[in-house]
Amino acid sequence: MCKSFFVRKLFCTFAADFVDKYKIIYNMNISIENIDKVNAVMTAVVEPADYTEKYEKAIKEAKKKMNMPGFRPGMVPVGLIKKQFGISILADEVNKVLQEALFGYIRENKINMLGEPLPTEDNNNVELKEGESFTFKFELAIAPEFEVSLTKKDKIDYYNVEVSDHMVENQVDMYRQRGGKYDKVDSYEDNDMVKGVITELDVENPVSAENVVLLPKYFKNEDQKKVFEGVKTNDIVTFNPSVAYDNNEAELSSLLKVEKEDALNHKGEFNFQITEITRFVPGPFDQELFDTVFPGGEVKTEEDFRAKVKGLIAEQFKKDSDYKFLLDVRKHVTEKLGKLEFPEDKLKKILLANTGDQKKVDEQFEKSIEELTWHLIKEKLVEKYEVKVDDKDVKEMAKEVTRMQFAQYGMLNIPDEYLENSVAEMMKKRETVDNLIDRCIEVKLGAAIKEKVTLKESTVSAEDFNKMFES
Repeated sequence: MCKSFFVRKLFCTFAADFVDKYKIIYNMNISIENIDKVNAVMTAVVEPADYTEKYEKAIKEAKKKMNMPGFRPGMVPVGLIKKQFGISILADEVNKVLQEALFGYIRENKINMLGEPLPTEDNNNVELKEGESFTFKFELAIAPEFEVSLTKKDKIDYYNVEVSDHMVENQVDMYRQRGGKYDKVDSYEDNDMVKGVITELDVENPVSAENVVLLPKYFKNEDQKKVFEGVKTNDIVTFNPSVAYDNNEAELSSLLKVEKEDALNHKGEFNFQITEITRFVPGPFDQELFDTVFPGGEVKTEEDFRAKVKGLIAEQFKKDSDYKFLLDVRKHVTEKLGKLEFPEDKLKKILLANTGDQKKVDEQFEKSIEELTWHLIKEKLVEKYEVKVDDKDVKEMAKEVTRMQFAQYGMLNIPDEYLENSVAEMMKKRETVDNLIDRCIEVKLGAAIKEKVTLKESTVSAEDFNKMFES
């Protein structure tokens, strides 16, 4: 006897690409009984006509490949194959036609289902036997019905972030630093790097190391920093590394070139003979810098350069403002709708089937419901405002993401060849493409909603804006 255990793993996902794969809808006897607004039971009766042809074809394929003692390859009798492997093959073929028919039915009838159908306990009692009919039942979690709309009566905050002169100068300094260099100098100033020989004092077996590099600016102790003020090459100063680095074992170990566990055994004073002082000098603020950051020769003066830099910063903040706006839309619409009715017991079963971790399900369930609520709301808004995304949109988003990634390393002007190659690689990964599509949808949805609601615009500092994300 073989129970239909296979239906337990029937639905692992309800992906759109899987649904689109099956265009043929079998004339299988499928029906749905609504238990309430968000719960239903689907019943499917699989008749011999639904699976026999595929089953017999599968048996023939198995015969061609079968190797069994006493028979030449491909010559094992069909009766013997069915006796030993028939039920297993039958289970696979019934499973396939059942998947095709159920997903086809769900698509054709536009059933707004959450998660995947859950096999009922009744399915465990189904006995598979060639030439017979089988009845399977599945629990469905149905999405709640609701309407959502936004009008000029809906007032939502929109924050314009002020780009300060300080922010512009910091960005200009970063560009100049990328073209900067290190010069050797005779006397120390704040932020210089010093190299020398360090020697422990007043101990029997002193630690000593050459070519030790220090950055006094980053000492934890102000008094120890002052020791290096105005020192010159070949000077010898006395300081306490343990105090300077606040007894940090890793720092002391690296500095003194001793084992980490031995570092705190050297808490006394050391002499440091300075052999070299190095100072970082930013790159020149000239036409070469202008053309490197903004190719094309359009920027000719420092004033123009700062204005362009300010524009770049403002453009990035606008994207951040749009993201914050969509978060506020989410909060506004969710509160406006109130709590939606969900088939929580079934959703917990679905989550448990996917994770296998009851504790995790219990801990994350409320958050999952929040995310699911917003997902359904967003789908409604996308449909209502006819937001559409095509291949061109996705590729442009991929280019933007690529530019941002390169910009983190100071590479603002990426050759088209590199850009196209990077985008081509991104488009090969389904998960990446899905994420890009989501980003495109959110950008377009945000723009559409802006036209429908009343924006309560205000200008805020970058500091205050960033605090809005702290929670």
